[in-house]
Amino acid sequence: MLSRTAENLFWLSRYVERAENMARLIDVAMRMSSLPHGPVDGPDEWHSAIVAAGCERSFYAKHERASAETVIDHLARDLDNPSSILACLETARQNGRSVRTALTVDMWEAVNATWLEMRRLSKDEFTPARVGRVLDRVKERSLLFGGAVAATMLRSDAYWFSRLGTFVERADNTARILDVKFHVLLPQAEPVGGSIDYYQWTAILRSVSALRAYHWVYRDRIKPWLVAELLILRPEMPRSLMSCLGEISRQLEVLGQAYGTRGECHRLAGELEARLRFGRIDAIFQTGLHEFLTDFIDKSTVLGDEIGRHYLF
Repeated sequence: MLSRTAENLFWLSRYVERAENMARLIDVAMRMSSLPHGPVDGPDEWHSAIVAAGCERSFYAKHERASAETVIDHLARDLDNPSSILACLETARQNGRSVRTALTVDMWEAVNATWLEMRRLSKDEFTPARVGRVLDRVKERSLLFGGAVAATMLRSDAYWFSRLGTFVERADNTARILDVKFHVLLPQAEPVGGSIDYYQWTAILRSVSALRAYHWVYRDRIKPWLVAELLILRPEMPRSLMSCLGEISRQLEVLGQAYGTRGECHRLAGELEARLRFGRIDAIFQTGLHEFLTDFIDKSTVLGDEIGRHYLF
């Protein structure tokens, strides 16, 4: 496969996944903003969403403060922000058009129809009172695209590069969603495990569609270390870091065998997977959950770059 084609497929899947995860990040902030707050000093959940999205510089170049209106606008519809939902869907469609013949009809229809639908939305649809329906629709259409990939693509290098892009992006964004809670919102005036803490962790689980999975696995009340364990170390949870790194390693292994070459990306993926496979949540909390997540985000960025150097450029 031409490296250009592989690159388009890789980034098509990444941008579809990023649009969904940006919707989930906004959903986290909206859920937390509706919760009772203690006397917490410092930034609120809307600032934390901007920080977790990696859009702090571009956001504050346009806006003086983070509010529901300004953050939703920047993360959902601002085309000057390349990570906004609308920008991600537009870029995904551009990548899809470049490799139209490598896509199945269902994949192309999922991407194209989503883009056409979203570009017709008015600014009023992105107000805090109405944006929830848009976020649900973005998540629904992303799941449709993922289903089309899984159910209609030949198991060839086109499929492997598409899945690789999905799981690289998903791992990064799961870490970012978790970091929304711990980076800024850890209650200052209430102990871990208090009522505010409980509702915030529940909001995290709901935002990644994992509340029922949590109760199925642990059959216990919401505990911060168990939520973190579910979304970091449990391989059966499809959005966990462990699950994503397992899929990344598998796709890289198949590509390595198919192309007869391995690189730094294979070593780095194996290192990250081993760190998660043999990790313990109590050790992660002892060293600092925020520090662990920040380090993981940095290394996942390096992993994406190494995949690009080895296969895509």
